[in-house]
Parts: sequence; C-alpha cells; structure tokens
Amino acid sequence: MGAEDFPDQQQRSPYFSEEHSMLRDVIRRFIAKEVLPFADQWEINGYVPRELLRKMGEQGFLGIRQSEAFGGAAMNVLGTVVLAEELGRSTFGGFAITVLVHTDMASPHLQHAGNPAQLERLMPDLVAGRKIAAVAMTEAGAGSDLASMRTTARLDGDHYVLNGAKMFITNGVHGDIYFVAAKTGGPGRSHGGISMFIVEKGMPGFSVARPLSKQGWLSSDTAELVFDECRVPVQNLLGEENKGFYSLVRNLQNERITLGAQALGEASRAIEITLDYVTQRTAFGQTLWEKQAIRQKMAMLLAKVEAARQLLYNTAWRDAQGQTVVAEVSMIKALCGELVNEVMYACQQFHGGFGYMREAPIERMVRDARVQSIGGGATEVMLEEVAKRMV
Repeated sequence: MGAEDFPDQQQRSPYFSEEHSMLRDVIRRFIAKEVLPFADQWEINGYVPRELLRKMGEQGFLGIRQSEAFGGAAMNVLGTVVLAEELGRSTFGGFAITVLVHTDMASPHLQHAGNPAQLERLMPDLVAGRKIAAVAMTEAGAGSDLASMRTTARLDGDHYVLNGAKMFITNGVHGDIYFVAAKTGGPGRSHGGISMFIVEKGMPGFSVARPLSKQGWLSSDTAELVFDECRVPVQNLLGEENKGFYSLVRNLQNERITLGAQALGEASRAIEITLDYVTQRTAFGQTLWEKQAIRQKMAMLLAKVEAARQLLYNTAWRDAQGQTVVAEVSMIKALCGELVNEVMYACQQFHGGFGYMREAPIERMVRDARVQSIGGGATEVMLEEVAKRMV
C-alpha cells in the first residue's frame, strides 16, 4: 500500500455517489493546475487572488449547495464534505478557508434567510465568484458566546444604523458582501435580540480597520471591521428582526461539519506526505519506516483519521436526511480539530530538522492546523455542547 491508496478509501464510501466521485476528481485536478504552482506566493501576498476565485466560480465550485436558479448545483452537505476535504488536501489552509468561508459559512446565510429580491440581486454574483462573501459575528470579547456581542443596530427611518466592531473576519479585507450580526433587541444577553444584516462594501460608516497578521492561514485575508453610524437600508435586513441568533446557530452546524472535513483532508494529506518521506529517508542504515515506533505511530494516526472520517460521513449523511445531529456535529468539530493537530505534530517530528524548515509543506501545515481547535467553536465549547446532551 502506498500513499496514493488513501484517497480511494473516501471514494469507496457508501455515502457518496458517482457524482460525488466526479466532483472530487475535478476539484483535485483544478487544485493541481491552478493552486499548487502559485499558492506559495499567495502566502506571501496574504490573500487569494480574485481571478482564482472567479475561475472556481466558472467551474461551479462556489455554488455546490446553491439553487440551480442561481447557477448552483443544488447538492446537499455531502457535496460540501467533498469540497472541504479536497481543499484541505491542498496543504494550503489559507486558500481552503478563503473558499469555504465564502461557500459554506457566509453565503448560506443568504441562501436560508434571504428574500426573493435579495437572492436575485446577490446570489448569482456569489455563485460566479464575481463577489466574495464574509460573515461577521465574532468580536474581540464575544467569540463562541454570541449573546455577549456589543455591536448594535437601531432603526432610523428607512435605514438601520450599525455601531460596533467585528474581529477575526476571514475575507474581511477583500470581501464584497458581509453578513453582519448585531443587537437590535436592546441591552443585555438576550439571544432573541440579535438580527442579521447585509452590509456591502462602500456603505457609509463601514470600514476595514486593519488587516490582521496570523500564525497560520497566511493566504487568507483576515480583518477587524468597524461600523461607525453605518447606514444600512432596511431592505438589507436578512430574515426577521431579532431572529438572527437562530440563523447563526443553524449555519454553525454546517460550518462545523465543513471545518471537520477540511481538517481531515489536511490530516490525510499530512500522513501521505510523511509516508513518502519516511520510506525514503535513511538513518542508521535503515529507512525511518523500518523503525517500529514510527510505522506503528503512523498506523495509529491513520486509524484515528479513518474512524473520524466515518463519523463525519455518517453525520453528514444523516444531516442530509433531515435528522438532528447537533451532538454529533459538536463531536466532529472537537475531535477533528484536536486530531489534525496530533497528526501534524507527529508528522513534523518524523520529518526531523527538514520539517522545521519553511520549504517543507509540513511546516506550513502545522501552523495552519493550530487554529482548527479554536475557530468555529473552540474544543472546550464543543465538548460542553456534547456533555449537556448526555444527561
């Protein structure tokens, strides 16, 4: 068995159709041609070029879950899993999250809560990659605790006026459409007082305060956003006033499945890369693979990744059937976020000094993986979501 055998384990899964296999192959070929030769420069630049995202739109990758009426493929969450795994396998986490925030963390807010006029005006451009989306709910003092957000919106005639700031917003610098959460129900910690708004680049009072420098995901642009008496037309209210919390919670389920799939794609590729390395690198007259401790550790890591993958696939399939999978999604986010870091640590260790060099893909992958146990719901928060459903 060689590294090339591992992806076949995914394609043989009973949860996926021939359509999914074709999608996986097309995405993988696209990444090999359009991403891998150029992505090192994107890491230096700090963002993924808009031309690349438009190419992805032309290929249909940005509309996998969207309605055919807007140019999408109308697939279910299993299509997202295929996309996220393959983007994770690219080894460039910043590129992967740039795309996945647009497709599966931001755009679904419009898909689920947008009225016909909003969908008709905005969705075709999002599916085609002509405009890029971001979701702005996190604040410096309110991450997983959404009820603590301090950004407010008050009705003033035919506009809402937003005041506050959002932090750690992926696609924040180069985005065009922002789905912003703000308090409309007065002060306090009420979940019922949150509303969602469509804020578009150039609206008065909206600005990018600063791009943020990160440990990893270097090719994703991340920003702090400021709303200073930002006037948003009433027709840009997304869904019902004071019902935005439920929209956020609904989409967090999809976001966490997506992040789990990305993490497993990264972990699988790290194992493959490391297997290639240890079967060729010699030390003390043997390849590293001939060292029992190394091959047994890698075998156990593969077992853990495959077990997590089956949980992911089964949960995604159940979600597509309309079943309630809140606990399982939280398990996936906690498990995969921790597991990808365990895999990266061991794989870098087995690369020795070379694994610490910037020229080694595993060095970048280690940095990129660290946030997987933080973003989208920290491990500790996810475990609490599981624990409170155990009794």
